[in-house]
Amino acid sequence: MTLIDAERVRQRARLLAALNEGEGLRRAGDLLAAALARGGKALAFGNGGSATQSSHFAAELVNKFLFRRPALPALALSSDVACLTSIANDEEYRFVFSRQVEAFGRPGDAALGLTTGGASANVLLGLAKARELGLATIALCGRRDRALRDLGLDAVVAVDSDETPAIQELHLFALHVLAETVESKLFGGNP
Repeated sequence: MTLIDAERVRQRARLLAALNEGEGLRRAGDLLAAALARGGKALAFGNGGSATQSSHFAAELVNKFLFRRPALPALALSSDVACLTSIANDEEYRFVFSRQVEAFGRPGDAALGLTTGGASANVLLGLAKARELGLATIALCGRRDRALRDLGLDAVVAVDSDETPAIQELHLFALHVLAETVESKLFGGNP
């Protein structure tokens, strides 16, 4: 019995190749590096698996990705349970990220929203608030990217799939590319 479906692996390779051919990932890396080089911070957010990927990405900026270097300011807005539940309880869940962007975001920062389905109300509102406040705005999503593109974001990195696991796998790859890009641009590359 084969544990790995060969067609699934080929499909992921095609998705990866398509991601590499687009300009979105390169643009996102440039925007993040520029914001952090100017002394700004990165605010990352998403729901479910995207929330954990946001935390993972923020940790790689604060601590390190490939080599030890000065810490970079990054926050995962899905990590503060008291803040999330307070906003969800007192306002509505759709405001859990936009309220935090309003509190922590400043012009020159970068906001990174992850949504596999492309239409999570709280991610859309968080990115809209970031755009309103003058932050660089970046989205990682799946094939359904219309609502994100309609916001006029600075960069949209869309995985050409509707399959959540495939989208999440490529988002993790994209986040690693972004972390490596930031380290390379700000600190001169690998150790």
